[in-house]
Order: sequence, then structure tokens, then C-alpha cells
Amino acid sequence: MAHLRPSSRTGNKLAALLLATCAGLCAQSPVPDPDGAAKLLQFTGQISVMRGNYAWALNSGDAIKPQELVVTGPDGWGIFQVADGSKFEVYPNSKVVFRANRGDWRDLLEVWLGKVRVQIEHFGGLPNNNKVRTPTAVISVRGTIFDVTVEDQTHTTLVEDEEGVVAVDHVFRPSQVILKQGEYVRVFENQPLAKALFDKGGMMQRLAQAAKDAFYQAAVNGHGTTVARGATTTGPGSPGDKNGGTTPPPPPAPTAPPPPSTGPPH
Repeated sequence: MAHLRPSSRTGNKLAALLLATCAGLCAQSPVPDPDGAAKLLQFTGQISVMRGNYAWALNSGDAIKPQELVVTGPDGWGIFQVADGSKFEVYPNSKVVFRANRGDWRDLLEVWLGKVRVQIEHFGGLPNNNKVRTPTAVISVRGTIFDVTVEDQTHTTLVEDEEGVVAVDHVFRPSQVILKQGEYVRVFENQPLAKALFDKGGMMQRLAQAAKDAFYQAAVNGHGTTVARGATTTGPGSPGDKNGGTTPPPPPAPTAPPPPSTGPPH
């Protein structure tokens, strides 16, 4: 009995189907970046990267490399994206190291000062483990969106969970707190971790949004024109400018002339 063999046309159809399936799966998967860089999508105000002893002003589309320090001025803000689609925002007066531990890609950020907002992408519902470190805390990402703020001098860390679940560990006092959506915790350098607190009614989110709106309004008023995210407002800084350069402040307003004398003539 003769054995039936598939025709070449059938084989071609099967091959095309397999290629299409593979292409669809590849499109849904994160594309590896051999350099591990992060791209600046949008920004406003002063935002620089330290390279050597110099601060280089960043513009939209610029990339930062692992172990580089990002510095923002009092009006600086920027949003970066990494290869897997995850994003992080850096707020004013912040100092943040991107991938400080080159040997472990899970160490996403090291926040020395200021505030960041992190949004982690999960492809196909799979875990995407990342960590954010501060002088007093290690935040392990189990959720999607969370904020981290590090105060000056005391290094107190505030962690706010907007969505999903994050684990917060104390650096000096072995203990852990699990935050769920709407919860937050403060990590003090010389105190054990307290219980997570629930932000009733999203008060902290509303305050953060109000501060953000005030910041953009101040940027608009300060520049005299509308400042959109992504607009180029920085310029190359001089070697002595630790903030990477910015538009010089406006000249002081002229003083009013003295009032006329009202006394009797001599």
C-alpha cells in the first residue's frame, strides 16, 4: 500500500503558519537590549546625566546607560523607558542611579534623593521582577505602579503603592512590609518597619497630583510660554554648572522711584 505524502503546497502553508505564529509571539515579548539602556521619552526643565565630572543636559530621545546618575533641578522632570516597555519618572530635585548593579538587571533604580514613579510591564501575565533601592529600603516589585520618595538628610523613604503589590524591606533592621493598592509605609533609618497604612480616599494621590499640576503651572509662568512635556527647555551646561545648564533667571524688577517730598519748601 502506497504511503501518502503531503504536497509541497501543503508544506509551504504549514511553514507560513508557523512563521506567522512565531512573529506574533515575538511581537508580544520584550526585545532584549544588549546595552541595557533607557530612553528619555519626555522631559521639562533641568534634567542631566553625570558623565565623569560633568553634567550633560538630556533631550527627548537621548539614552542613559547602566550605572549613570540622573540629576534633576528644581523644575526638572523626565520619563524614561527600558527595553521591556517598563517606565520610570524622575521628579524635581532628585538623584537617581539607573541599574547601579550592572551584574543584576533586576536592580532597576537606586534613589539617592527625591522622588520616582515606576510602572512595570508584565508580558503574558508573567512576573517581571525588579528592585528599587534607597539608603534605607529595598522595594521588590510584585505589582505594577508605585512611588518612592527619599528625603534629604534623614534618608527616610516613603513607598506608596498605586496598583498591585510591592514588598518593602528595611536595609538595617531585617523586616518586611507587603503593600497592596492604596497603601503606603515610611522607612526610618533607625526604627523598625511599621504596619502599612491605607490611604483612604486616595488623599495622597490627590495631593501628589495637585503638586504635579502646581509644578507645571510654575514652569509655564516661569518661562512665559506653554511648557509641554517633551519640549526642549534645557541647554548645555558649563563644567561648573552642577545642574547641567538652564535658562538664566529673569533680571530683577526695577525698584519704584521714591515718593515726592510733601514737606514745606525751605
